[in-house]
Amino acid sequence: MTERERAGAVLREVRKAVVGKETVLAKVLLTILARGHILLEDIPGVGKTTMALAFSRALSLSYHRVQFTPDVMPSDLTGFSILNKATGEMEYQPGAVLCNLFLADELNRATSRTQSALLEAMEEGQVTVDGVSHPVPQPFLVIATQNPTGASGTQPLPDSQLDRFMVRLSMGYPAPEEELELLRRKQQGNPLLQVAQAATLEELEEMRRAADRVHIGEAVGAYIVSLVSTTRRHPLIVQGASPRATLAVAAMSRAAAFVQGRDFVIPEDVQAVFRDTVAHRLILSPRVESEGLAHPLEAVLQAVRAPEIR
Repeated sequence: MTERERAGAVLREVRKAVVGKETVLAKVLLTILARGHILLEDIPGVGKTTMALAFSRALSLSYHRVQFTPDVMPSDLTGFSILNKATGEMEYQPGAVLCNLFLADELNRATSRTQSALLEAMEEGQVTVDGVSHPVPQPFLVIATQNPTGASGTQPLPDSQLDRFMVRLSMGYPAPEEELELLRRKQQGNPLLQVAQAATLEELEEMRRAADRVHIGEAVGAYIVSLVSTTRRHPLIVQGASPRATLAVAAMSRAAAFVQGRDFVIPEDVQAVFRDTVAHRLILSPRVESEGLAHPLEAVLQAVRAPEIR
């Protein structure tokens, strides 16, 4: 089985537990292949946790989940040191974030200190306890959920935290026929139990390396840079996307080309991932919401001419 075929097998297993949402599932897989973290902004009860569990089972990932509330402490994530009375030495007790797939549920209910502890694990691949750094297991992936802005008990995530998520996605309500299929499956038992392992950790790393090898030509690279830099000059965007966004779009575009069976990126790959990779990194003018204007990223995509790939 080739790496691309294995990626397809992973999606087939996840679909056993998640009804519909083909586009969202595909983008989650792309983000995993691109070595990124995922932010899901949605209402409760639409299957975010089920999706995370399904991917953990299909990809053989160890999994932990924390329901964030204001009383969750940084040590709940990073772990803590405790005295071993037999040896007289302090021993490290790992926290919840030391796993392959960490589900941070309702992250925007957590305090800033707790969010910072998660930020270190996401950005640096380690946690620090009592001045000692402990690496997180590899591969390491965070899927965080946040309630829509304004929900009770929430506070907006800071820009620095949002910028660490490679994509922001939303699952949304299922269509009526999908909800009926979900009801049928639930009557037959827990759909998650039907999800089988489709790849080992080593095979996941092979898929990631294959995606890394996808070539971005000079013209397509200039196209990505032009798209991101245009967000910094648009009159309806107060704060444009950072260079980290450029790297994220490139990584997602490579993954998109990989699953399509190509070893090079085309402009359509970039366009397919650009909105989800960039939108959450921007600060928009208040006019966009108050006047009901279209999201400026659509104008950015139209303004920047895509290169012709022969």
